[in-house]
Amino acid sequence: MIPPAFEYLRPKTVPEAVALLQQHGDDAKILSGGQSLIPMMKLRLARPSHLIDINRISGLAYIKEDGGFLKIGGLTREAELEGSDVVRAKYPLLLDTATVIADPQVRNLATVGGNLAHGDPANDHPATMLALGVQIVATGAKGARVIAIDDFFVSLFTTSLQHDEILTEIRIPSPPPRSGGAYVKLERKVGDFATAAVAVQLTLDDKGAVQKAGIGLTNVGATPIRAKSAEDALRGKKLDAATIGQAAQLAADAAQPGSDLRGPAEYKKGLIKELTKRALTRAAERAGK
Repeated sequence: MIPPAFEYLRPKTVPEAVALLQQHGDDAKILSGGQSLIPMMKLRLARPSHLIDINRISGLAYIKEDGGFLKIGGLTREAELEGSDVVRAKYPLLLDTATVIADPQVRNLATVGGNLAHGDPANDHPATMLALGVQIVATGAKGARVIAIDDFFVSLFTTSLQHDEILTEIRIPSPPPRSGGAYVKLERKVGDFATAAVAVQLTLDDKGAVQKAGIGLTNVGATPIRAKSAEDALRGKKLDAATIGQAAQLAADAAQPGSDLRGPAEYKKGLIKELTKRALTRAAERAGK
């Protein structure tokens, strides 16, 4: 299908893009990778009369460690995460996630910032960012502000970004020693949205007990879900079968899936339980190494 007519705008700076958002209000949308927005426009699910393409803005695509964080520019492509040496060496959860998003053609264009700003609970990065405990930097007319990831996803396709704000950076806390993560996803076919998926990030103490845990759930609610009760149940415990089983059940209890073409709700809850076990086991193995 062909989208409705729109005016195409190409700002060269963030302030210029913000000014255009202010000028055109709710009729304007930001275009970064376009891998979610353009299909929605073709299906007439999104009808912006002004499309603001920010790809000509320099300085928004980078991956760097700075000040205790891995900082990722909002225009960084998914393929750049896959090719990053620092991501491969220290952020296995992030690498797991990037490699199962759609297909290589999509990942060459899709941006990390766009994936999050779209607010789709079926996207892969939101649950991963919950597990990692990231901070989101939003830049608007009043300057930049930092948003905790737990405050970022408001409802279906809705985030806490103001209309005149652009997601300019993602900040991932640098993992301490004995940390590891994993993202485990079940999909109907390669490149599909997840039927369900689980992101886990762990830090173990020198005795092998869980010091810190983050668990995010994909596509089992109106927003990505943090399985907080499961996280709490892990702290201070070694990851034996009983502890993993208890956390997996609590993660399944936190899921709020609906029944659809991917399966009934109870099936998805069962998937969350099994995928949590697998993600915890893999993350623990990586943390131990």
